[in-house]
Amino acid sequence: MQAKVSFTQKVKEELTKLPFSDEHLRALLSAFIRINGSLSYSEGTSRIVLKTENAKIAKFIYHAIDRLYGIVPRFAYSKTMNFKRRLTYSVIVNEGEYLIGDLEIDFLDGKIAKNIVKNDDMISGYIGGAFLASGSVNTPKNSNYHLEVSLNNENYAKWFSKLLLKYKGTEFSPKIIKRRNSYIVYIKKSQQVVDFLSMVGATNATLEFENIRIDREFSSIGNRLQNLDSANYSKITSASSKQIVDIQIIDKALGINNVQNEKQKELMKIRLEHDDYSLQELANELSDRIGEPVSKSNINHLLRAIHLKAERYKGAVK
Repeated sequence: MQAKVSFTQKVKEELTKLPFSDEHLRALLSAFIRINGSLSYSEGTSRIVLKTENAKIAKFIYHAIDRLYGIVPRFAYSKTMNFKRRLTYSVIVNEGEYLIGDLEIDFLDGKIAKNIVKNDDMISGYIGGAFLASGSVNTPKNSNYHLEVSLNNENYAKWFSKLLLKYKGTEFSPKIIKRRNSYIVYIKKSQQVVDFLSMVGATNATLEFENIRIDREFSSIGNRLQNLDSANYSKITSASSKQIVDIQIIDKALGINNVQNEKQKELMKIRLEHDDYSLQELANELSDRIGEPVSKSNINHLLRAIHLKAERYKGAVK
């Protein structure tokens, strides 16, 4: 049986298929290596090890390094022996110090180098690389909208939040929380999640998110309108039944046709004929019958007068 693909995985795998510029890709690599990379030395040689549980991301990073630097990394994988038995893929790059220097990565300092994020395309690349490395987003089927990137340094999390604010044409309001040994930069507003996905280039995921969100909102609006209609209908029928009782009292005591006020007389006839009419519908019908405009407030005034008339006749009707 094929495993179900999470929405997070859909977003990340879409990013691995995009035709990035070299500048964009360089910023993406800088973030990915800063978050998921480790630098080590052996026999006078430096190497970077990049780990991910997604084979497509590992392949994408492999080709990105080859494309930008002409360095062919090595692949390795290991299997965790817990109950999920996951594979972890490693992309191993020799000449690690050269990459670290060119991508201006400092594993200890939280600052993000200006040369790596000097325009919107590079900011988008950097943020996309961070999401590939340690990001996640709730499925849009869940109304609890949440997108986050997990980072290992508080200062770095603050700089990353500032970078989100720096991107033009969007209004992000990222928050930071500490979760165990990580610092989580997250956004929760649905429109900001959409803007984030669009910014990093995940067009298909953005459309899917928007379609599901809009469907849910329309459904919610429909339910509210239905509830409102039901409530309004209940109010109309309750008020109508009281008005009909008043009219019946007047009819028994006096007779509707003997009522001197023409508007009251016609309104009573309309109400008896249409017990489900709203005030506006009563106003429209009465306007047609008497040939002059009648407003909802006029109808209210006439109904109050009819009620007072019924109260006067109530004792005479048995």
